[in-house]
Amino acid sequence: MDNKLSKNAYGGVAGKDYVPYISSGSKAGGNVVVLIIGIILAALFAASTAYSGMKSGLTVAAGIPGSIIGSAFIAVFAKQKGILAKNLLQGMSSGGESVASGIIFVLPAVLLIGSKVTFLEGFAVGVGGVLFGIGIASLVYNYLIVEEHGKLMYPESMAISETLVASEGAGESMKYMGIGFGIGGIITVVTSSFLNVANNVISYVNETFYKWKLEVEVNPLLLGIGFIVGIEVSLTMFAGSILSNFCVMPLIGYFAALGKDGAAVWNNPHVAINAMQVKNIAGSYVKYIGAGMMLSGGLIGAIKLIPTIISSIKETLNAKSSKGAGSSSVGNMILLGGIVIGFIGGFLVSGGNILMAITASILSLFLSLLFVIVSGRLTGTIGTSNLPVSGMTIASIVLVTLLFVVMGWKNPENNKSLLLFGTFIVTAISVAGGYCQSQKVTFVIGGDKNEMQKYFAISCVVGVTVVLGTILLLSNKLAMTGDNVPFALPQANLMSTLTAGIMSGKLPWVMVIVGAAMGIVLFLLKLPIMTVAIGFYLPISTTSIILIGALVRLFIERTSKCEQEKEVKVSNGISLSSGLVAGGSIIGLVGIILQVSGVIKGIEPSGFAASNGMAFVILAVLVIAAIIPLLKSKVKNAK
Repeated sequence: MDNKLSKNAYGGVAGKDYVPYISSGSKAGGNVVVLIIGIILAALFAASTAYSGMKSGLTVAAGIPGSIIGSAFIAVFAKQKGILAKNLLQGMSSGGESVASGIIFVLPAVLLIGSKVTFLEGFAVGVGGVLFGIGIASLVYNYLIVEEHGKLMYPESMAISETLVASEGAGESMKYMGIGFGIGGIITVVTSSFLNVANNVISYVNETFYKWKLEVEVNPLLLGIGFIVGIEVSLTMFAGSILSNFCVMPLIGYFAALGKDGAAVWNNPHVAINAMQVKNIAGSYVKYIGAGMMLSGGLIGAIKLIPTIISSIKETLNAKSSKGAGSSSVGNMILLGGIVIGFIGGFLVSGGNILMAITASILSLFLSLLFVIVSGRLTGTIGTSNLPVSGMTIASIVLVTLLFVVMGWKNPENNKSLLLFGTFIVTAISVAGGYCQSQKVTFVIGGDKNEMQKYFAISCVVGVTVVLGTILLLSNKLAMTGDNVPFALPQANLMSTLTAGIMSGKLPWVMVIVGAAMGIVLFLLKLPIMTVAIGFYLPISTTSIILIGALVRLFIERTSKCEQEKEVKVSNGISLSSGLVAGGSIIGLVGIILQVSGVIKGIEPSGFAASNGMAFVILAVLVIAAIIPLLKSKVKNAK
């Protein structure tokens, strides 16, 4: 075997004629050891993605880090299984991450509207969404993966495949991931997520005349996300923060100062308009403009998908494979299980309303069917990292909300049911993208698609369990409102604002419409609406540290002497950043578990430890600790 993929892996031959990397011998890569390792990785990436995603509004694809970590584990525990086992592990890692990326978009909104969700309710809609997403995607496997070989490029699948094939690079990548995990873990332990012995937020707030706020949360997982997403995305998000914190907020503050005594904040009668602080302006006004921007971005994205939806359905129905070899019997059983559990979940979350259970379940299954196929096709074009799950979910939620309003189901308990139906939909959409991506890697490498299907489904069920546990564990912190909340939850906040506002009739439409109009302006300027909107909505403390992470990457790129050196350093930097994300999120989650259980009690820092100066010191340590190992990267590691 060559140590690289053939040119035909990228196209040039019909899918049915493609010869995979492993073209002879057993196609099975799994055994009990591989399954156990995969379950551990699925749980790890599910917890990490849930924590970091709720913190930042962004998630990091797990395929490549999963393949790197998997390669190291296979080398130690199942060397004889080789690359086929490594492939299963990257798929299971993606399964855990995909579930988390979907569920955290909607489910925490139940907590934000003041309701509670039981483990059984969340598990039913989560597993139903998982099985339905995998089942529908498996029906169109031959069309998306085989017949469209070379036309749908699946860029992230090819990157994962190349990583698996270049297995000798795993040791180097693991080293940098370990360094990142150590840096992220140590800084997280000493700051607010764990022991809280040192302040990690640089904060400047002006409450007079021109009201503004600039903060930086020195958080290793956010810096790692910034390095991974790069300067363009980070700058765009930060532009949204500048717009909210230095344009809209001071403007509202200026006009509010002119208000007469007696006028109060629309949703807080205890705060006078002319006495609003920055936190009041942000929470009661700027937040809803940001929600309008995200809403318009999601709906515009969904409208732009209409041609893709039509062509995907049409081409799928016309595909030759539809005449016989669309899905395996296992895939059909998974799909049937998704439908059955989906209906069971529908009855479970409808509070005894049989009409709601039937109509909302049918609509949810139909919308999931449409967007699962679109998700699989778009993954082949842009990968899972750029998959517009937000647009597809917002469009679905709006349609389901309209059903509830027409039927007169408008109380808070009905809103909870609505959000749980939305959780089913978003889980199916997100999982379908991860599934198609993993199956494309299996096709290219030469593994057994049915084996991947089973292992991926198991990892997703594990992911649902872990993510639900994480959300329930953090429920008190997730439900917090006001200034400096520990978890930003931009998407879930949008869902709770949108559904509760429409159902109650109390949505501040002027601000939402202003935000929507701003989104249309961004669209006409051909700017990424959702990226700007998330930056507008997120605390500037989050977007600023993400930008610093991107600047670290830019520094590494600019100081590289040649293209080959830059490629090596950036690759190692992505591995190190993946470690930062994993270390910051996993250690942070452990810290919260220890705090909740009473094992540790964080203290309030005082003196210099509580000052901006301390946060600057931690920031300098974090940036230097991230840069130095990358500057020492050797070109000889290039592939």
